[in-house]
Amino acid sequence: MTTASVCTIGDEILIGQIVDTNSSRLAGALNEAGIRVSRMVSIGDEGNVIIESLRNELKNNDIVITPGGLGPTKDDITKAALAKLSGSGGYVENEVQFSIIHRILSSRGLDVLDSNRAQALVPDTCEVIPNNLGTAPIMVFRFPEAVFGHSAALYALPGVPYEAEGAIPSVIEDIRRHFPVSSIIHRNIMTYGLAESALAALIEPWENSLPGDIHLAYLPNQLTGVRLRLSIYSEDSEKGAAALEEEIGKLRALLGDKIYSLSDDNLQSAVGRLLKEAEKTLSAAESCTGGEIASLITSVPGSSSYFLGSVTSYAVSVKEKVLGVSPDVIAKFGVVSSEVAAAMARGVKKLTGSDYSVATTGLAGPSGDGTNRVGTVWIGVSGPGGTKTYTKNYQNDRKRNIDRFSATALDYLRQMIESDLNS
Repeated sequence: MTTASVCTIGDEILIGQIVDTNSSRLAGALNEAGIRVSRMVSIGDEGNVIIESLRNELKNNDIVITPGGLGPTKDDITKAALAKLSGSGGYVENEVQFSIIHRILSSRGLDVLDSNRAQALVPDTCEVIPNNLGTAPIMVFRFPEAVFGHSAALYALPGVPYEAEGAIPSVIEDIRRHFPVSSIIHRNIMTYGLAESALAALIEPWENSLPGDIHLAYLPNQLTGVRLRLSIYSEDSEKGAAALEEEIGKLRALLGDKIYSLSDDNLQSAVGRLLKEAEKTLSAAESCTGGEIASLITSVPGSSSYFLGSVTSYAVSVKEKVLGVSPDVIAKFGVVSSEVAAAMARGVKKLTGSDYSVATTGLAGPSGDGTNRVGTVWIGVSGPGGTKTYTKNYQNDRKRNIDRFSATALDYLRQMIESDLNS
């Protein structure tokens, strides 16, 4: 299988001054094209380090892609390093790139300086893919088998993110012309309600029996749960896809309703699809989550077709006067209780006229109420068949507790809607 390494160049990445988005975009595009990314490396602005690092990557990969270090300033030294690495005897002007440079600068009312013109000069050992979005050309260095023991190519891209992203289609097209590409298939299984360790223990026998060409990764996230990613590298895409489907079928039998989606998804989107399928509406009453649930729900395009609204009932008075929670219930059971969560869910459902509702009351922290532990939440979910309540305790900081409360509430809501649809 053709392999690639993505090597970003620039001290600004290594000191944390900027976030490297180029690597993730390039890796995604390579993966989609059927090229396996074996490594992602960041290299500082030092000529000898750049040369040695790239030489090592070319020894171990068919393709190396380097975004960054091709600007007009003195700290952009990548081109000189690449010239030395490739054994260049000098530089030549690429007329196509120079005309692009002239057009871009003229459109901005700027003169073409010597430093700009120098960007059109490229080592005589490279081929040029014109960069229509900026001044630095895309350079391609090809190395015969005698150099690294296999045919290899190095693609030098501009580091400006929108320019690097704009170069991707041309680079992928060139790779396809010069290297064999296979089929890489990924499937995502989204789960919620099981910690990563508990999930791993539950599916361990299945995982141990996976065929050798299928790989499993655990990708936990407090808002979306644990995403299981199954991957297969196959010369036959149909056979590969069928093999993954067979394993997913076994996994569904093991995990049941802990699986909420078979795509790279989130709980709010899953809830939205279910509500649309059922042709039902939703409302929310939030205390400890402070509107986070409503924010997640409305982050989904088209949510206005099923989400009617919410009440952020942070104060006791709002719980009583707006949602209709009885003062006697609060006095008897406390604000953080099953009874209050249920009353809030029923109250907002009645207030808005929705088919379903979800409510939260709890202690996100850092201080408690003298009765309940910090991190305690009561969740009320109400639907056509009645109201249910659940409690959880999460030992996290305030922000993470709110995230966990919100995601867990959405998951219990999902389970109720799914159960109603299946009944």
